[in-house]
Amino acid sequence: MGKTITIAPVTRLEGHAKVTIELDDAGNVADAMCQIVELRGFEKFCIGRPVEELPRITTSICGVCPWSHHLASAKACDVVFGVEPPPAGRKLRELCNAIAFCEEHILHFFFLAGPDFVMGPDADYSVRNVIGIAQTNPEIGKKVVRSRWLGAHLLHVVSGKSIHPVTAVPGGFSKPLTQKERDEILPMAEEMLEFAKFAISFAKESLFPKYLDAVKTIGVITTGFLGTVTDEGGLNLYDGKARLMKPDGSYEEFEYKDYTDYIAEHIEPWTYLKFPYAKKWGNFSMDLDNPVGIYRTNTLARINVCDKIDTPLANQELAEFRENFGRPAQQTLLYNWARLIELLYNAELVVQLLNDPEITSRETRVPVKPRAARGVGCTEAPRGTLIHDYETDENGMITDCNLIVGTTHNNGPINMSVKQAATSLIKDGKYDQGILNRVEMAIRAYDPCLSCATHKLDGTIPVKIEIRNAAGEVIDTLSS
Repeated sequence: MGKTITIAPVTRLEGHAKVTIELDDAGNVADAMCQIVELRGFEKFCIGRPVEELPRITTSICGVCPWSHHLASAKACDVVFGVEPPPAGRKLRELCNAIAFCEEHILHFFFLAGPDFVMGPDADYSVRNVIGIAQTNPEIGKKVVRSRWLGAHLLHVVSGKSIHPVTAVPGGFSKPLTQKERDEILPMAEEMLEFAKFAISFAKESLFPKYLDAVKTIGVITTGFLGTVTDEGGLNLYDGKARLMKPDGSYEEFEYKDYTDYIAEHIEPWTYLKFPYAKKWGNFSMDLDNPVGIYRTNTLARINVCDKIDTPLANQELAEFRENFGRPAQQTLLYNWARLIELLYNAELVVQLLNDPEITSRETRVPVKPRAARGVGCTEAPRGTLIHDYETDENGMITDCNLIVGTTHNNGPINMSVKQAATSLIKDGKYDQGILNRVEMAIRAYDPCLSCATHKLDGTIPVKIEIRNAAGEVIDTLSS
């Protein structure tokens, strides 16, 4: 008889999820899905609020990457008010974005994904974590903690707060950076750059070579990709235009205000997370052999869609990456490698911006006045393309709000990668903790932030309750 395998909770990611794997009578995988079992209603309770409050409210969507929501929201407010921040205000926003990326990428690689590579996917879960890394490699552990602290301190100096920031405001940035502050943190930024150089060298020399077989097999799917590029095709994480790439490498570009012409959202009854898809590619399908409309965001997507990186060290790494894996690279575990390339890029960018004389200008914002308008603000969050879409009345009060976050874009691909990993690893009903952890690795590669991604609240919350006996067997199911 068939059997259901449940992985709950999925470990070492932000938020709560479970994986359900259905085995057929022969013990092979018939289906597998990643179910998101939490819900937050930000889109709903932002309605009726003054639009200028949203850059402060939406930071609470995620404590791990609040800066992404803060900046996307502030950019949407700029459009609503019809203003353009002065150069120093824009550069301070971009500086904070780059610092926050460094901090978050260090967190994900060394705290969440790294234990699978440092300790090995078959290591006991009690040591397959950041504590295990610190005990095995204490010097690396010290460097990781120090670099995370540096990122938080840099944000504190530049903006006054490292978590749940309030400094990006409609029309710019509320706190100029003084010359004294800039001189204080520049050496710290240079130290963080040295750690970024160490991190990618360490991973390429000591970790990734041991797992190339896993990279070639676990969670590999064929999809398109979405990311932000400059007019010259360079990687940009704060501003630019959207480049939507098909699996064959061809692409089209669009302004983010036009995203509804390119992206639609599909709904499934077994998860609170929506499924965005490329509407011009056909009707949504997650069939592994013939997916339709599926694209990915986040680090691997951005590395694939850009033509170049406008900092020298990261651009060298991009060239090496493409020499090894081609373009577009489809191997899901390469998200971790791409993440370290982005870490290096952002660390270089932080130093570059702090050396820009304009960064200490006191002209950081312009005045704004309420009006009825629609504003779409976008940034690249660590997890992928982040879209904030607001509409206001003549008093500047929110009348409609839609958010699409990086993890939401990746919902279809995550489910496909889970099914591919489970199907390739579980045969004849045989599996162990190492195999199930490899299924989880396919999810962790995307660095999903599930509390970020579940926003829609329309007055009804479907609830399913499973009643199990002492043996763990489902004996009844109740649903709303």
